[in-house]
Amino acid sequence: MDGNDISRLIYLGLLLAVVGGYFLVANRHQLGKTAQQAAIWGLIFMGAIAVAGLWGDIQEASRPKATILTAEGVEIPVANDGHFYVTAAVNGADIRFVVDTGASDIVLTERDARRVGLDPAGLNFFGRALTANGEVPTAPVRLDSFALGGRTDRDIRASVNGGDLDVSLLGMSYLSRFEMVLTRDRLVLRQ
Repeated sequence: MDGNDISRLIYLGLLLAVVGGYFLVANRHQLGKTAQQAAIWGLIFMGAIAVAGLWGDIQEASRPKATILTAEGVEIPVANDGHFYVTAAVNGADIRFVVDTGASDIVLTERDARRVGLDPAGLNFFGRALTANGEVPTAPVRLDSFALGGRTDRDIRASVNGGDLDVSLLGMSYLSRFEMVLTRDRLVLRQ
């Protein structure tokens, strides 16, 4: 907080004290009723603030988030952040991926690599990938199985990211096996 914020806060506090004082003096014969009405308005105000603060979460909760297997293919709804997330079974472990058409390969985080049975400490990080955050080391790996939407592929080429990556990437080496149909609120992968 800087000096301007503090002075605004003091001003709003004084304004609230003056307005509140006026209502107390004007309604001094009915203080119980005035306090009850003030509490009701305070709860309405706090409820409005809570709804405004949680609006993004409310919108996200109202959207279907699960990947759906339909006759059309694998249907992936858009997340609140505008990305498409899908869970695939990699070597039998459920791994969450962000669909990334800018990534060449399937790229696992070190954490997800451990979950699928790979030991990042024993990998050779001799590859390099250029990302939005700069160059990162990568280690080429082979995945025994990769299952998504009723389709299981074996012996899949992938990479383990040696940099700071929050979520694994589902890149074009796998996505090119599908016809991709993108709309405003969903991505459909057709076989």
